[in-house]
Amino acid sequence: MRRTALTHAIALSGVALFIALSLPLPWLLGPISACLVAALLKVRLRGLPALNNLMRSILGVAVGASLTTAIVASMAAMWPTLIMVPVLVFLIGLIGVPYFQRLWGFDFATSYYGAMPGGLQDMLLFGEEAGGDVRALSLIHATRVLIIVSVLPFILTGWWEVSLDNPPGAPASSLPWQQLVLMAIAGIAGWQIAKKIGLFGAAILGPMIFAAALALTGVLEHRPPAEAIWAAQFYIGMTVGANYSGVTGAEVRRDVVAAVGFCLVLLALAAGFAELIHLLDLAPPMETLLAFAPGGQAEMAVLAIIVGADLAFVIAHHILRLVVVILGAPVAARFLRPRD
Repeated sequence: MRRTALTHAIALSGVALFIALSLPLPWLLGPISACLVAALLKVRLRGLPALNNLMRSILGVAVGASLTTAIVASMAAMWPTLIMVPVLVFLIGLIGVPYFQRLWGFDFATSYYGAMPGGLQDMLLFGEEAGGDVRALSLIHATRVLIIVSVLPFILTGWWEVSLDNPPGAPASSLPWQQLVLMAIAGIAGWQIAKKIGLFGAAILGPMIFAAALALTGVLEHRPPAEAIWAAQFYIGMTVGANYSGVTGAEVRRDVVAAVGFCLVLLALAAGFAELIHLLDLAPPMETLLAFAPGGQAEMAVLAIIVGADLAFVIAHHILRLVVVILGAPVAARFLRPRD
């Protein structure tokens, strides 16, 4: 409990510092930065996984509540960009596996599941079953999310001059209490039902589906309040930073530095796909970058909400990416594994 309380205090200090310095996304980047610095200073950090999943369900409700009949109908027109997602995943694996295996000396299982842009828990599970280095995989994927989430806000503000200071929703005091209750039911019930049936990304996808059903039938008329989105940002940021707890100098020099180099490759690929799609006039460039940047699903949802991007477009591509990775990675690894 003391370690958990200390982690919260460190994360809150990061928020306070970012607000005092007028830095972007204080509730997301503040906890990430503060917890990362503390971890590098050998402070033992500990988050609350159950509460973190609950906060992710808020983002699921926010996405689902944003869906309208017109938006759902427009999803059929996304197929030209959706079919590029498997191509992106293939290129990431084609570049990433040799990068980690030959340049940094990781074994095949660690290289393969370190390169795959899937969810952290899924890649750790698959990698462990394949005999990979779980600690290295944890640091590689934590660094992937950290770098992409930290860099994208500056790209968005510098290139498109979007504001990251807009409230992510209306104040809770301005929303009908009945709507707040419906959001809570959609979040908790959707998460637990999805978890029981074994749906991947249950904490986000379950609430998203539940809230979408309520929104499309006209029952749910509002998104979660700003305070709830800020809380979700805080816990997601704290969790990303706390993943570095216990990191050693040797792990920083090998695992983290290797992951930083690979993140540059990922950002270049995402930018290349965004530019290609823009040149083909298939989708707006900002939404495309958010949709193809292989960060965490929750983190990308946060950025999309804050900048006012097309949530349906961004989340549809990330869901497809996770489906391709989760269903395809174990099968591909079996065929690609080097023979004795």
